[in-house]
Amino acid sequence: MKWSWKLGEFAGIGVYIHATFLLLIGWIVLVHWMQGHSITTTLVGILFILALFGCVLLHEFGHALTAKKYGIKTRDITLLPIGGVARLERMPDDPKEELWVALAGPAVNIVIAAIIFTWLKLTEGLGTPNYASIVRGSFLERLMMVNILLVLFNMIPAFPMDGGRVLRAFLAMRMEYTRATQIAATLGQGIALLFGFIGLFTNPFLLFIALFVWIGAAHESSIVQIKSALGGIPLSRAMLTDFKTLSPDDTLNRAVELILSGSQQDFPVVENGRVVGVLTRSDLLIALAKKGLNSTVGEVMRKDFQVVEPSEMLETALMRLQSSDCHTLPVVNNNGYLVGLLTLDNIGEFLMIQTALGTSRENSQRERRNYL
Repeated sequence: MKWSWKLGEFAGIGVYIHATFLLLIGWIVLVHWMQGHSITTTLVGILFILALFGCVLLHEFGHALTAKKYGIKTRDITLLPIGGVARLERMPDDPKEELWVALAGPAVNIVIAAIIFTWLKLTEGLGTPNYASIVRGSFLERLMMVNILLVLFNMIPAFPMDGGRVLRAFLAMRMEYTRATQIAATLGQGIALLFGFIGLFTNPFLLFIALFVWIGAAHESSIVQIKSALGGIPLSRAMLTDFKTLSPDDTLNRAVELILSGSQQDFPVVENGRVVGVLTRSDLLIALAKKGLNSTVGEVMRKDFQVVEPSEMLETALMRLQSSDCHTLPVVNNNGYLVGLLTLDNIGEFLMIQTALGTSRENSQRERRNYL
C-alpha cells in the first residue's frame, strides 16, 4: 500500500503503518492536551492508542496465521486509522476454512480481554465493567472494554468485515459461492448506508467506516464474479500471441521504439528462445532517467519473474498476476520456449468478449422462445 512505512516482520509477514495513522496520533494529542494541558495525560492517551492498535495487529495476525495453516500466504499487514488490513493472497475455497480464518481475529481479542479480566480480578483492580469504563476506567479496564467492543463491532454482518465473512461462509455451505458472496455484499452495503446515515447526525468517523465497507463489499463481490467467470478456462484461450520481444543485448532505445510503435508496455527478454528476464515500462522509465538510452536491456530487466504454462487455468493465473510486482506473465511450453504473454489487460478484454457473447446467446435464445 502506498504511503506506508515498514515497522518490521513476523512469521514472514511484513507489518506496515500508513501515513494517515499520524493524523490519528495528532488528533489524540490535540484532544488530550485541550482537556487538561497535561503532558502526562497526553502521553497516556498516546500510549493507550498504541496499545489498542497493538491489539488490532494481533487481531490481524490471528487471521494471517490461521490462513497460513491452510496454505494461504499473507502479503502484508497495514495499520490504518480505521483499523488493520491483512492482505491474504486469496480467501480459502472451503467455506469451513474461511469460517475459521474469519473467526480467528475476533477470537484473539476475546483472549486478550480474558487475560486482562483475569489479571484485574486477581489484583482486585476490576471495577464494574460497563461502557463508562472506556472513558473513566483504569488503563487496563479501558483496554479490556475496547477489545470486547472490537469483537462486537467486527462481528457485525457487514461484508467484508469479519462478521460478513462468517455470514458468507455459512451461506456458501448451503448455496453456490458466488450467490453467497452477492447476498453478503448486498447486506454489507445496506449496513454501510445505515452507518453513513447515522454518522451524518452523530459521529463523522462512521462515514469513513461506511465508505470502507461499501467499497470493500463491491470489490469482493466483483472479484468473486471474475473468478467464477474464469473458472475452468485455460489461459491459452486468453493469452497474447502477437507480441514483441527483446534480447539482453538490445539498448533501451530499442525498447522505447517498440513502446512508441505499439500498445505493448512490458517485454519478455529472450535468449536462444528462452525467457531470461522481463522489462517493464516502469523499470524502463527509471532506467532512462538514470542511465539514458544506450544502456542495455540486460542491465535493467527483472531476472526474478514468474512464468505460466498454456494449460494453467485463468483463475489461478489471475491470482498470480495480482500478487506479483510484475503484471506480465510469460507463457512457456513444456520445453521452456516462449509461446505467449498474459496481462491483466488482456484478461479484462477476454472477460468483456465472453460477457458480450453470453449476452448474444441469451438474446438468441429469447428470440427463439418468442418465435416458438
